[in-house]
Amino acid sequence: MSHAVIEAVSAMAAASLDVFVESAPYMLLGMVVAGLLRAFVPEGFIFSRLGGRGPGSVAWASLLGAPLPLCSCGVIPAAAEIRRRGAGKGATAAFLISTPETGVDSVAVTYALLGPAMAVIRPLAAVVTATLAGLFVNALDRDRPPDAHSGAHSGAPRSGIALHAPVDFAAGMSMPHADAHACTDGWACGTGPSRQAPPLVRLLAGIRYAFGDLLPDIGGWFVLGVALSGIISVLVPPDFIQARLGSGILPMLAVLAVAVPLYVCATASTPIAAALLVKGLSPGAALVFLLAGPATNAATLAVAVKILGKRGAACYLAAIIVCSLAAGLCLDAFFPGVAAKTAEFLATSGEDAPGVASYLAAGILAACLVWPLFARRRGRCDCQCSGHGG
Repeated sequence: MSHAVIEAVSAMAAASLDVFVESAPYMLLGMVVAGLLRAFVPEGFIFSRLGGRGPGSVAWASLLGAPLPLCSCGVIPAAAEIRRRGAGKGATAAFLISTPETGVDSVAVTYALLGPAMAVIRPLAAVVTATLAGLFVNALDRDRPPDAHSGAHSGAPRSGIALHAPVDFAAGMSMPHADAHACTDGWACGTGPSRQAPPLVRLLAGIRYAFGDLLPDIGGWFVLGVALSGIISVLVPPDFIQARLGSGILPMLAVLAVAVPLYVCATASTPIAAALLVKGLSPGAALVFLLAGPATNAATLAVAVKILGKRGAACYLAAIIVCSLAAGLCLDAFFPGVAAKTAEFLATSGEDAPGVASYLAAGILAACLVWPLFARRRGRCDCQCSGHGG
């Protein structure tokens, strides 16, 4: 291996490590908040506000889905269940969009890597995009109530969990496996803490969910996003995007062409967007990637056809594309100060060396990411040993 290759690999590893250390405290904070939401926000509060077919239910679906830390595949059982319980196609589509586009974990990482301006703009754009998309679906695809007994019309199964099979192969993510009729707590019909349990028990159950279920689900994708940001930082020349694609809608269309079929969760998309911004991508084009990437992928679109029908799924995809582009164009055209503030933040964020707290948080996060791998391997060994012993 040549000296140049070794230097390049070392530079990529160093750049990726810098991003990991910088985002680790905010990632841990996001996980804790996700655990609190899991523990203390009842599922019934969410479902009771999404049962209508008017604009109000669409707005509620967008607002309630935004803080939930579910990825684009983890949201599918929850969306199937709210559809089975009587939510209109518009509200279901809005929930399918706002939930994976943003969440407490991704907002925390956005603040760390992209600055406070983008940390505010990203969830606002996600809620507006989801609301407009839901209204668009309601307007163009006449809705009928789903069959509460068979779920035949909506394509959602009676339990709301048979949809796991089509998405597992593409996402490689764990999904809740509980019967919807027995599900009274938690999101996506998971096994949440009982509402009758003491607050401390619910808190511990929520934290266990955040670090035992949610973090293993998104952790691999987050590490991949961090690694890709390091590769982009080293291999892509400065101002490469401006020189090749220019500005305006062309780079947004290029980003959109990559983002729509690609699986990338909201948290993992953030370091990639940060690296692209440094290389000359505009904040508007980065916003297009941050909105369209987590909301769409091949598996989600396939299941959206089952939940919303072909016309509803087509409206859902068209709305994501149009609203993402509109949000990006509006950001660049009407808020030019965001570009300057984001560039200033990115330029100054790496000047100060990370403190002890950041390295400590990075160590804790790394341990939380690696531990499930050892636990799974140990469980496999125990099974093999018991099998040989029998």
